[in-house]
Amino acid sequence: MVNHFHACATCRHFQPVKAEKGMRYYCARLQYETKPRYQFNCWDPKDQVVKLLNRKLDEISNSNDE
Repeated sequence: MVNHFHACATCRHFQPVKAEKGMRYYCARLQYETKPRYQFNCWDPKDQVVKLLNRKLDEISNSNDE
């Protein structure tokens, strides 16, 4: 399930920047341009993503108990 959420766009280091020719995306940790769908091993999910993952895991756990 984590792989479903594992992407730069859900990482706390992801920084979207509006440029003249559209959006640019940077990783503050790696210090280079990235894309929202890219995945790296340094992924550190945003707090809201952690909450969502925990909620989904609870739902799965509760459905297995029934």
